[in-house]
Amino acid sequence: MTPNVDPGEIARFGRIASDWWDPRGAMGPLHTLNPARLSYIEKAAGGLDGKRTVDVGCGGGILSEALAARGAQVLGIDLAEEVLHAARLHMKESKLTIEYRAISAEALAAERPEAFDLVTCLELLEHVPDPASAITACARLARPGGTLVFSTLNRNPKAYVLAILGAEYLLKLIPRGTHDYAKFIRPSELEHWTRSAGLEVLDIRGLRYNPLLNTARLCDDVDVNYLMHCRKP
Repeated sequence: MTPNVDPGEIARFGRIASDWWDPRGAMGPLHTLNPARLSYIEKAAGGLDGKRTVDVGCGGGILSEALAARGAQVLGIDLAEEVLHAARLHMKESKLTIEYRAISAEALAAERPEAFDLVTCLELLEHVPDPASAITACARLARPGGTLVFSTLNRNPKAYVLAILGAEYLLKLIPRGTHDYAKFIRPSELEHWTRSAGLEVLDIRGLRYNPLLNTARLCDDVDVNYLMHCRKP
């Protein structure tokens, strides 16, 4: 199976792996976004305690650890080995139990179809060559009746100004080149791909990040960051 991965993206995130858990470092905005993301996921899943969960594109484990701390049984998957190493090291410090594997969503779906109560795929779709393939794999991973939560960046001028010009060039919140505007995904596109994968779309919410106050909250504005809650029938 050919991995659905961009080697350039793997190398880019590998270079900042050692900085992943520094809230003032390159991944600082993810640390700020995480409580709001976790709140949305927990509500969508109807609680996390005991839920068999796969965090697709887990990176250094910021979300995986938060899910595990709430009682979920978490498998975090990613194809960036250096980043997974950072995740495993931090897990030991946190004294949490999380399984991390270097495997694609597509390969795991072939190995363990319908194995998970909850599938999360946050900030990954805009970094892979074929987002529809990743979504289809996520759908295969979820059990019937299971919960899926995706998040990504909208594609419009406002998102370009805030997520690229503002965050990467002006404020330098994240490394330059982290995002490619052409890979941003409109909600209508994400909804089309999820429905094509056999999923029901239940909700969509915006996620507003304030870099000056270093805060993030859920909102109705999906112009930039947004989350989508789906269910497998």
